[in-house]
Amino acid sequence: MYTLPKIERFNQNVLSKYHIYNSVFITLPFDAIDNTGVLLPLFSEVCETGFKKNWSPKQIVDFFSEKYLDNASDEMKIDLMFRFIQYVERQIVLFDAIEDAAFSVVNNLEGRGSLRDIKEKSEAKDKHEELIEFLENFSVRTVLTAHPTQFYPGSVLGIITDLTEAIRQNDLLQIKQLLAQLGKTPFIKKEKPTPYDEAVSLIWYLENVFYQTIGEMMQYMQKNIFDGNIIENPIINLGFWPGGDRDGNPFVTPEITEKVAKRLRTSILKCYYFDVRALKRKLTFNQVDTIIATLEYKLYRSVFYSQGELFISLDELNNDLNIIKQIIINEHQSLYLDEINMLLQKINQFGFHFADLDIRQNSRIHNEVFNDILDFLKKEKTLYFPNDFDTFSEENKMDFISKLQFNLNNHFFENQITRSTLDTIKLMREIQKQNGERGCNRYIISNNESALNVIETFAMFRLLDWESPTVDIVPLFESVDDLQNANEIMEQLYENTAYRNHIKHRKDKQTVMLGFSDGTKDGGYLMANWSIFKAKETITEVSRKHGIKVIFFDGRGGPPARGGGKTHKFYASLGSTIENQEIQVTVQGQTISSNFGTLDSCRYNLENLLSAGVANQVFNKDENNLSAYDKSIIDELANLGYQKYLDFKSHPKFIPYLEQMSTLKYYSKTNIGSRPSKRNASEQLNFADLRAIPFVSAWSQMKQNVPGFFGVGTALKHFEATNQWEKVQTLYDDSLFFRTLLENTAMSLAKSFFPLTAYMKEDKEFGEFWQIIYDEFLDTKRLLLKIAGHKELMENYPDGKASIAVREQIVLPLLAIQQYASSQINEMKKHKKIDEKLLNVYEKLVTRSLFGNTNASRNSA
Repeated sequence: MYTLPKIERFNQNVLSKYHIYNSVFITLPFDAIDNTGVLLPLFSEVCETGFKKNWSPKQIVDFFSEKYLDNASDEMKIDLMFRFIQYVERQIVLFDAIEDAAFSVVNNLEGRGSLRDIKEKSEAKDKHEELIEFLENFSVRTVLTAHPTQFYPGSVLGIITDLTEAIRQNDLLQIKQLLAQLGKTPFIKKEKPTPYDEAVSLIWYLENVFYQTIGEMMQYMQKNIFDGNIIENPIINLGFWPGGDRDGNPFVTPEITEKVAKRLRTSILKCYYFDVRALKRKLTFNQVDTIIATLEYKLYRSVFYSQGELFISLDELNNDLNIIKQIIINEHQSLYLDEINMLLQKINQFGFHFADLDIRQNSRIHNEVFNDILDFLKKEKTLYFPNDFDTFSEENKMDFISKLQFNLNNHFFENQITRSTLDTIKLMREIQKQNGERGCNRYIISNNESALNVIETFAMFRLLDWESPTVDIVPLFESVDDLQNANEIMEQLYENTAYRNHIKHRKDKQTVMLGFSDGTKDGGYLMANWSIFKAKETITEVSRKHGIKVIFFDGRGGPPARGGGKTHKFYASLGSTIENQEIQVTVQGQTISSNFGTLDSCRYNLENLLSAGVANQVFNKDENNLSAYDKSIIDELANLGYQKYLDFKSHPKFIPYLEQMSTLKYYSKTNIGSRPSKRNASEQLNFADLRAIPFVSAWSQMKQNVPGFFGVGTALKHFEATNQWEKVQTLYDDSLFFRTLLENTAMSLAKSFFPLTAYMKEDKEFGEFWQIIYDEFLDTKRLLLKIAGHKELMENYPDGKASIAVREQIVLPLLAIQQYASSQINEMKKHKKIDEKLLNVYEKLVTRSLFGNTNASRNSA
C-alpha cells in the first residue's frame, strides 16, 4: 500500500483531529462566562488580522472590546483575558496529546535512523561485524536535569497521558470526559517544588517510559544484532541531576541527595518486582516456580517494607534468573526465554541505581571551600605546609595539592558550605555501596576556568580518605574564553602525575562537559557552536596524545539557542577528528515530555541518537571531516557573528530592554523549579549572574529568539557583499555540520513573530534597539533562504513547519494578551501614574501567559 508523504500524514492524523476535538472542547461549559469558548475564536481572528495591519496589542484588545463586548468594564475585559488564557492552555494540551497519539503514524519508527535501519544497512554494506564491535564500546547517555522549563503540574501530565491514549483509540466519550476534567483542573503550582519533588516528577518518566523503551531496544539488538547473547555493554544509559545539581541551588543538600538516591533504587526494584511478578504467572513449571516466587517475595519486601533495607543483592537477582534461564533452556524447550532475557538485560542496564546520579557544583563555591580547607591545613602541626604556598605557580600548586595526605573525616568546619561539600563527597561513597558504583560516580565542576579547579576537587576526595576515588571528575567549560583554553587546561591535568594515575584507575577515560546554553549567552550562536566544535577537536588531539579516551558530555537545552534542534544530525555530522565513543547529552523540562514523554517518541529519539553515532563511526567514517579551508570559512563567519553579538550585548539598552520590555523579571514568579532564576540574589540585573534558561526564554516570549540567530545574518551578509558567496554556498552544500547549524537557526526564525512587538519601534527609549534586532532578523532570514534555495523557512521539514504554525496560531491570543499587559505596565510606569491594584493584575496576566506560550513551543527554554 502506498504510504502518504509525512505532511499529509500530519494533516490527516493531527491537524484534522485537532479541529474536530477542539470544536468539542470549545463548547464545553467550564465557568460562569458561558460564551468564553465562542469569543476566543473571534479574538484569535482579530489578533491575526490586527497584526497583519501592524496594530499594536492595545489596538487589538481595544478593537475587540468595542466590537464584541458591548461596553464591558475594564474588570470584565481583564477577567475575560484570564479566561482566554485558561482556554488556550488547554487547547495546547489537546494538541500535544493529538501529536503524541499520532507520533508513530507521522514518524516512521522503522525508517531512517531506526535500529532496524542500522541493522539492514550494516548487512547491505557488509559491516555487521564492525557494527557489533562498535556497539560493544559505544553508548548513549541521556541525562535528565531539573532545569525549570516544564510548566505542567503532575495532575495535568496524567490527563495528557490518558487523553493521548483515548485519542489513539478514537474513544470520543472518554475524550469528552477528559477534556471536561482538563477544563476544571488547575494549571498553576501554588508553591515552588522542592528538589525532591522535581526528582519524583522525573522518576515517573524513568519508570513509565525509559525502563520499557530501553529494555525493548536492548532486546531487539540482543536478538537481531548480537545473536541472542546478553549485551555486556550498557549501550543506552540514563543520567540524573535532580537532587545532585547544587550549582546555584541552595536547596540541594546532602540529605536531599541521599533521599533521591534511595528513591531511584526503590523505583528500579519496583520495576523489577512487577516484571518478576508477571514472569511468575508464566513460569509455573517444576524447579523454576519456587525460585521465581522467592525472588518476587524478596523484591516485594525490599520495595514496600524495607525502610531502606535490601533483602536481595544484585548478584543474587542475576544469579537466580540465570539459573531459571538454564533450567528453561535445558528442560522446558526455552519457553518464555525472551522475557527472561529481557529482564536480565534490564538488570545489566539499570543495576540497583536506575540512573547515574551526578553531583554538580560551581568552581567559585569550590574555591571558597578549598580555601577554607587550606586555612585549616596550614595550621595543622602534623602536616608540612610551605609558608610561601600562595606565591607558587599554578603548576606547583597543583603538584603540591594533588599529593596532600590528611584525613579530614573527623574535623568539623564552621563554614556550612564547606561542611555540605565534604558531606556530599562522603555520601557519594555511601550511595555507591547501596546502589552500586554507577549510582553516583561523577562530580561535575561548572564554570571550570583552570586545571587547578579540577585538582582542588580531586584533592577533596583524597583528603576524605578516598585514595583512589571511583569517581569521574568532570570539568564543565562554558564561556567562549574557557572553551578556547580547554585543551591547555586538559594538557595540564594529564601532565599532573597524581591525576594521571587517577585517570588510569578510571580505565584511561576522561569526561569533559561543554555548555551550549551559557556558551550561546556569552558569545552568540555561531561562536558558541564553533568554539565547542574546536574545543572538541583540540581536546581530542591532546587526549589521544596522552593515550586517554575523552568522553564529551554536552549540556544542551531544548531550543537551537541552547544547543537543541536537530540534535541527532549534529552528532552524525562530527568527523573522525572528534572523539565520539559516547554521546552524552542533557535533556530537561519540555524536552523530556516532548521528545521522551511517550514510548513511541522516546524510542524514536533514542534510536536516532544511537544511529547518529553509528552513522558517524561506522557508515560515514571520515566523510564528515572539515578541511582546513572549510574551517577557515567557518572561523571567519563565527568571528563576524561574535563581533556583532558583542556589540549588541554592550549596547547601553541591552540590559534595560531585557528588564523593562521582556518577561525576564516574571520568570522567578512561576513556581516551576526549585532553583533561583539568578545565581546572585541582588536586585540589580547582572548579565554574568543571569541563567541561560530565563535569558533564552525571555527572548522566546517576545517571539524574537535573538540567541538562536543574532549575528548569523551579519556573518553571511559579509560574504555576499564581498562577492565571496560561493564559499559559504559550497560549504553549506558539502558540510552536514554547517548545514545543521543553519537549519537550527532557521527553526529559531520560524518561531519568531516580529509583528507582535512591532509597536516597540515607536518607543522613544527602545525603538532604535528593537530595529537593530529586526534588521538582523530580516538579513538572516533572507540569506538562509538564499543559501538553502528555499522560498520559506523549514521548507525541507514540512511536518515540523506545520506543527509550529498550528502551535503559533493557537498561542497567538496569549501573545497578544501578554504584550498588551506588558505595554500597559510600561505606560503606567512611564507616566508615573501607578494604580497598584491594576498593576498587580497586569503583572499576573503577564506571568500567567508565560505558561501557555512556553508549553506551546515545546523547546523554547
